[in-house]
Amino acid sequence: MKRSRSILFYCLTLVGLSLLIYFVLNSGKAIEHAPAGIIKTSAAKDSIVQAFSHPLAVFILQLVIIIAVSRVCAYLFKKIGQPAVMGEIIAGILLGPSLFGTLIPGFTNFVFPASSLNNLQMLSQVGLILFMFVIGMELDINVIKKKAGPAFIISYASIIFPFGLGMLLSYYLYSYYAPAGVPFYAFSLFVGISMSITAFPVLARIIQERKMTNTKTGIIALTAAAAGDITVWCVLAFVIAIAKAGNSTNAIYTTIFALVYLGVMLGILKPLLKKLVASRVKNELIERSTLAIIFIVLLLSAYFCELIGIHALFGAFMAGIIMPQEWNFRQVLIDKIEDVALVLLLPLFFVFTGLRTQVGLLNNSSLWVCCLLIIIVAVAGKLGGSALAAKFTGENTKDSFAIGALMNTRGLVELVVLNVGYDMGILSPEMFTMLVIMALITTFMTNPLLNRIYNTKKGLS
Repeated sequence: MKRSRSILFYCLTLVGLSLLIYFVLNSGKAIEHAPAGIIKTSAAKDSIVQAFSHPLAVFILQLVIIIAVSRVCAYLFKKIGQPAVMGEIIAGILLGPSLFGTLIPGFTNFVFPASSLNNLQMLSQVGLILFMFVIGMELDINVIKKKAGPAFIISYASIIFPFGLGMLLSYYLYSYYAPAGVPFYAFSLFVGISMSITAFPVLARIIQERKMTNTKTGIIALTAAAAGDITVWCVLAFVIAIAKAGNSTNAIYTTIFALVYLGVMLGILKPLLKKLVASRVKNELIERSTLAIIFIVLLLSAYFCELIGIHALFGAFMAGIIMPQEWNFRQVLIDKIEDVALVLLLPLFFVFTGLRTQVGLLNNSSLWVCCLLIIIVAVAGKLGGSALAAKFTGENTKDSFAIGALMNTRGLVELVVLNVGYDMGILSPEMFTMLVIMALITTFMTNPLLNRIYNTKKGLS
């Protein structure tokens, strides 16, 4: 009985609504404007074309293609014993002008029109800010302090040797590959810093998946890379400040503001965040209001660094460093951020980098010889310098070379630094492309070198 009444009510409601719609539409004919005419077929086709080219439709299509190609490449590279991030980087290169843009130019023009690149760049910068925040949180300052000694010697040798060789190399490169109007000191310092990078996240992944985390070699390499990351990013901030300032007076102001910023971050915000976590975070759960405060700190830190001229990414990195280390607070934060940052946003950065990387620009033998020279200098400085320092601290020859191979891993962090230089106009398209190739090759070398050193065939699962 109750069911019959419900069906009757439903039918009467539909009939009533239908009559109401008919009455309103019929009455509306009396007040409507003169008809504009029937839409022609060609106009309908034009509207469909416009729908395909709408910015939101283009962006959604870009996301689908980028994520799909990145996942496929990541899977394939893991199968051949390389970190997944290498596959994602290669995916970005493939989707750019170096391959798809050459073989299927219509595809690149349709999926990545020039009008869409600003949106792609901005969102990729958000992904980089979150990524640098995660890197900062993954660095455990207490571990670095405990494992000092040999690791610090190796860390600074792995910066000093390649930095010095990079600056020497820049003396030759400047006349041929520096953009017009770029002062030599900016170009030279940037080439030096690009040679000095170790990609801590990729290095940590390789060490973890080769089960070297608790070995002496793995601990020394991780500690050296962590200490080196902090040093390199501070040096990079200084280099950017000098390059942006343009004169000594502005550089002094930037340095003063940077010191004030560091004082506020380490002296005020760090203890405040520790108290906040102690009072508001319970049972290993982070409330949304607490998470909102953390994101505000992150974004304001990035914002202030951008304002004073040392780049937003350094602000994100510092925000990660000052996060409290109670229980597994950092790990919970990393878990919340990584999935979105690494799977959705970071591949946008790889593709944006790939769209800038034009291997076709290296169209003569002198350019390829120069690219080879850059790779040799990078490997000699980073791998050679780290191995030499490890040997000096008492490591055997095999472990010294293993540490050198690990420290020679550049990967994603190198691409971040290179994009900063490109955006600032310090690196020309040719120079940018050669340094990207160097970053890929030195990262690709790591696992094969370790396999050769230890006579293993360990891939990454």
